[in-house]
Amino acid sequence: MSRKPKKGYYVKGHFVAEGSELDQQLQAERSGGEPSKTELKKESTELQKLGEALLTLRADLYEALSLPEGLHGALQELRRITNFEGRRRQLQYVGKLMRQLEPETLQAVRDALETQRSGSAEQTLALHRAEKWRDDLIADDAALPLWLQAHPATDVQQLRALIRQARKDTPADADAVSRGLAPRKGRAYREIFQLVRAALEGDAAAASEDAQEEPDHG
Repeated sequence: MSRKPKKGYYVKGHFVAEGSELDQQLQAERSGGEPSKTELKKESTELQKLGEALLTLRADLYEALSLPEGLHGALQELRRITNFEGRRRQLQYVGKLMRQLEPETLQAVRDALETQRSGSAEQTLALHRAEKWRDDLIADDAALPLWLQAHPATDVQQLRALIRQARKDTPADADAVSRGLAPRKGRAYREIFQLVRAALEGDAAAASEDAQEEPDHG
């Protein structure tokens, strides 16, 4: 069975397949280096997504951008629209306005969104640290001296009492818990988490203040 010939054309005796790297290069040269329709569509979609992401930005980060009034109004209108088709059209308009922004402003938008994402990641990490300390304190006697060494201001009697209660409340039968026949966690379990989390947040705040007050020797 004969193979289906590739689509393409000849340039100076050489065959150029449609869609090949050489084809794309020649097309770019013919258009004077201007972006193709595909590239323009990709950029438009990216700017629309960037504009939509602005709706999720924290108020302080959003206000610091000082966006043009027209774009600000278009974003507020986008927030109000719930109809699918109306929202799609408004999103296209937002993308058009985003394209008019200076490159520095567009980069500032990306930076603000990244700052927010990083902050969320840090909060998640802090929660995981508090959860690990809570689980270690309940499961292992060796964890308490380590915690007290790092956090000497802890009310030892209160924490010991909570650990004892949490151990009593912990059901021995995991299968019974999964079937809803035994309580998952008691109040002491939650209070240990709150105590640990508050202490860790206090450490983070103190470290931040120390960093701000540290003199610049440079």
